Order: sequence, then C-alpha cells, then structure tokens
Amino acid sequence: MSRRPPRGEYIETDTGNKVARKATLVGTQNIMLGGKTVIQPDVMIRGDLARTIPPAQSASGGPANNTAVAIGRYCFLSRGCCLRPPGRMYKGVFTFMPLRLGDHVFVGPGTVVQAAQIGNHVHIGGKVVIGEFAIIKDYVKVLDGSVVPPNMVIPSFSIVAGQPARIIGEIPEGGIEAFELRDLYKTVGNNPQPTAP
Repeated sequence: MSRRPPRGEYIETDTGNKVARKATLVGTQNIMLGGKTVIQPDVMIRGDLARTIPPAQSASGGPANNTAVAIGRYCFLSRGCCLRPPGRMYKGVFTFMPLRLGDHVFVGPGTVVQAAQIGNHVHIGGKVVIGEFAIIKDYVKVLDGSVVPPNMVIPSFSIVAGQPARIIGEIPEGGIEAFELRDLYKTVGNNPQPTAP
C-alpha cells in the first residue's frame, strides 16, 4: 500500500505559483510566471503562440527571446479564462508578439485576453474580451462583460465598461487597496487558509 499523500488539485512550484492540474498550459517553455500566481482549473495559456522571427533577424545575433506570455507576481487567473498573445504581420511574416501581465492582476472567469500589455493592480471582470494589442495601464478596473477593442489604450485609475468598452469613471483616491491579491492567493491551493475577518 502506498504511503504517498493524495495528489492535490494544485501543483505548487518553488516560487509559490499554484497551478491547477486541470489547467491547460501549451508551450510551457514560453510562459514565464513571476511567482505567487494562481492558475485555476480550465484556464488556457497559449505559450505555443510564440514569436516566429528567424535567428538571423534577431537584433543581438544570439538566441531570440521566445517568451510568449509573461505573468507578474500575485496574479489570479480565474476558471475558464484564456491568455493568448496577439499576432500581426511583421516584415512580411505573420508572428505573435508577447503578452505581458504586471503584478496583482485579477482575470475573471471566462475572460479572453489578447492584450499587448496589462499593468500592475488591474482587475478584469468575468466574460470580458480584451482585444489584440490593447494596453491597460496600472490601477484599472474592467467591469464584467466588457469588450475592449483592439489597440485601445486605457489610462491608469480608469473604470471601463461596455461593448465596445469606454471609460465610465475613475478609481477613487484610497480605493487602490482593493487591488491587492495577497489575501486571495492564500485562500487557494491544497492547504487553503481562511481569510481574516
């Protein structure tokens, strides 16, 4: 009889990432996790959609950086969301550009992200679509069901909603504590800790 402990729902890495066994990470060699990130079940991260520029065209002459998706610290990817790098024609060849998420980014359930960059302390609601090459700055809240058009730049401290998305308000002064994800991180995993009252 085996004495190994039962396998948990999450795989916990040395840097504190909690990755659900039922998450789908394709092309893991091209996915960078900053640490203390939660990836829930049914999340899809497309690291296989990496840059396809031949080595002769890379600027340094050395090996090209093939990071497709870079995720910062204390990010929370909810059930059923999809992170997919944006793609375009570059020097006559279709290629994918990196998707970069900052620290403390919450991505709601069923959301599709194809942005070029998402800043720090960003809350993206459920069933949101972030179009290709969109840029979301720091301290932004995207409300549920919003559709952010491709190439849109959302300034810091904005609240965004609608289809297509537009700025409907701003984050109030003192409202930035709500973007901290350290406590939410502690409630997930094989040994979750209850939140303090």
